[in-house]
Amino acid sequence: MKKMKFMAVALSVLMLLPGCGTATKNGALIGAGGGAAVGALVGRLIGGNSTGTLIGAGVGAAVGTGAGVLIGKKMDKAKQAAQQVENATVETVKDANGLDAVKVSFDNGILFQVGKSTLQPSAQNSLNSFAQKVLNVYTDCDCSVYGFASSDGSDQTNLTLSQQRANAVATYLKNNCRVANSQIKYVQGFGEDPQYLIFNADGSENREASRRVEVYLYASESMIKAAQEGTLQ
Repeated sequence: MKKMKFMAVALSVLMLLPGCGTATKNGALIGAGGGAAVGALVGRLIGGNSTGTLIGAGVGAAVGTGAGVLIGKKMDKAKQAAQQVENATVETVKDANGLDAVKVSFDNGILFQVGKSTLQPSAQNSLNSFAQKVLNVYTDCDCSVYGFASSDGSDQTNLTLSQQRANAVATYLKNNCRVANSQIKYVQGFGEDPQYLIFNADGSENREASRRVEVYLYASESMIKAAQEGTLQ
């Protein structure tokens, strides 16, 4: 039997913390671990290499308030552009350096058929729009692609499927949307990791919402350098 942790979320943080759980008016889902769960994901993986060492952490520590403000403004522009993409849910989060980053979520029901990892035509349209309006414009944003599954099925099946779906999104962006290989830093599937499952307000799992692909946009080293020099536009 799968072990799942159900954690309550205070109503006062529902509109503030990105993560897993109940739906807000704009379709964003908040829940189980709240900001802590998303913070763990972003902190562990954005800016991290395969050994878990945070790349850019030292650079981030040296980013002053002024540079952070410039990066925040740039990421806000990227967020506004992402909000124009159909079928995308967009939120502001923090990266491993404590700088503003953008999370863009795509429902697997839009991207893939059940149990499949081949992108549907509607998904291709959304990813084309996402690349055209965001990634191809804000090329000084690095990005990472993560796949997630619901608790249905075996752990290994869900892990494999979530990886295949993350790979499908990243590959399509690179091969069909002119997104540079160097811009997509990490591609990883998390399967049905309990801390990233999405729950309804009554504590039951929202399985449809748990099946998703998330793309994180965050400041590259070149963006950080430009912000420190005061030249970031």
